[in-house]
Amino acid sequence: MDNNYTVLARKYRSQDFQSLIGQDVLVKTLTTAINTGRIAHAYIFTGIRGTGKTSTARILAKALNCLSSDRPTATPCGVCENCRAIAAGQHIDVMEIDAASHTGVDNMRDILDAAQYRPTNGRYKVYIIDEVHMLSNSAFNALLKTLEEPPAHVIFILATTEIRRVPVTILSRCQRFDLVRVPVETLKKHFAWIAEQEKVELSDAANELLARAADGSVRDGLSLLDQAIAQTGGHVDEKSVLDMLKRADRGVVVDFMETLLSGDTAAAIARADEIYTNGADLTMLLNDMMEWTHWATRMHPALHAGDTNNSPYTADQREQMRKIDARVSLNTLSRIWQVMVAAVPEMQTSSNQKQCFDMLIIRLIHIADMPSVAEILTKTPNATPHPSAPAQSTTQQPQTQKITTADELAAALKASKEILLYSYYTDNIEVSEITDEHLKYFDRRGDADFAPKLAAWLNKKTGHTWSLERIAESQHAHTITEQKQEELESDPMVASAMDLFADAEIVGIK
Repeated sequence: MDNNYTVLARKYRSQDFQSLIGQDVLVKTLTTAINTGRIAHAYIFTGIRGTGKTSTARILAKALNCLSSDRPTATPCGVCENCRAIAAGQHIDVMEIDAASHTGVDNMRDILDAAQYRPTNGRYKVYIIDEVHMLSNSAFNALLKTLEEPPAHVIFILATTEIRRVPVTILSRCQRFDLVRVPVETLKKHFAWIAEQEKVELSDAANELLARAADGSVRDGLSLLDQAIAQTGGHVDEKSVLDMLKRADRGVVVDFMETLLSGDTAAAIARADEIYTNGADLTMLLNDMMEWTHWATRMHPALHAGDTNNSPYTADQREQMRKIDARVSLNTLSRIWQVMVAAVPEMQTSSNQKQCFDMLIIRLIHIADMPSVAEILTKTPNATPHPSAPAQSTTQQPQTQKITTADELAAALKASKEILLYSYYTDNIEVSEITDEHLKYFDRRGDADFAPKLAAWLNKKTGHTWSLERIAESQHAHTITEQKQEELESDPMVASAMDLFADAEIVGIK
């Protein structure tokens, strides 16, 4: 059994804080806490898979129980009895519990009962509960009291990938640490070092592909590296990794997007057929196309959002993308992104991904050819220009209207659909004088907002500055509504109709 192969993810698992990569803030905080004696009674580590949650818990357990010092140390020796037993998962005082298989309250009660007894070999009893979000509500409730006030010799270390499923009552009793995704450059250095230890040839391009495919997870990346070594016999190059991942080379993706944005549907589908025949996974190809669209948008001269030198493309590929950006608008890239995002679930559920992908290409080409909103509005007669549309003429003046009578003012308000101003003006305003952008009037209701609103509208409508003078006393003039009613009552036909009905009156004029 001793001759069994140990996978890289286990063989090169971090054994101390110095070898824990990509978690600088976590390492600094924990080492400072241990060195100053500020050790909490409960910790919770959260983050995506493979970033070091369980490894950190084991390192912390070793730091608390290492025999190389008479107190907890941030640099456990790794060779004493306690360190070796903890690393092997065999220490009697460090219990690793899988919450997925110990979900019930009875399991938690057994753990808490055992926690009351002092440690046998170490300074602390350490309970590492992995995937703690899998515990039942009853188990969480049973844990609350002990987690808040545990015995002095007990330390709880919880780990989870789904922190939102952990009750806030648990979170409030723990010191929380969020383990971040490990950067690509850090992963590349780590993989290159492991390849050197394993005497494996790992090209820079292949290392780049593996580090990006790991998506911030050290364990995922090491599993991929392990697979690549097994597939190639120790000579890992870019082609072998591409074949393993079923991905198209990024140069192929850039060329394909250039063909697609040229608008040549036949050429784009023929290129997709070629990529598919060469063994590329179409779902991965769609992800690569989305990655290209994201970086092309960030590199667009109209946006230029941040530094793009850290993009996963070579200098030649970035230059090719800039040339594409020079003839493609941001609106087009945004529409392409939306269509590709909508296509992701379609590709995942489709029984024939190639058919789905071909139809996606056709949609993308047609959506890329569509004019922008600004272009549509510019070409539409009598349309209001879009804010981003260029002005058609710098000498074009806004249309104005001359208003010289009270009736003209009422008609202009009605035509402009200024319903509130129109209603108030016709029902409550007695116009005494209206000449040369000057309006003299009496307001029966005395609304203070009427004058400034009407003045602003008149200034905009006529292109001149109006002065409004409100008089204190009524001149007993008719409002526009009263004038219309008087004219209506004097009409012979209306008068005849009124005579037909006793006590008839006009209550409104439409």
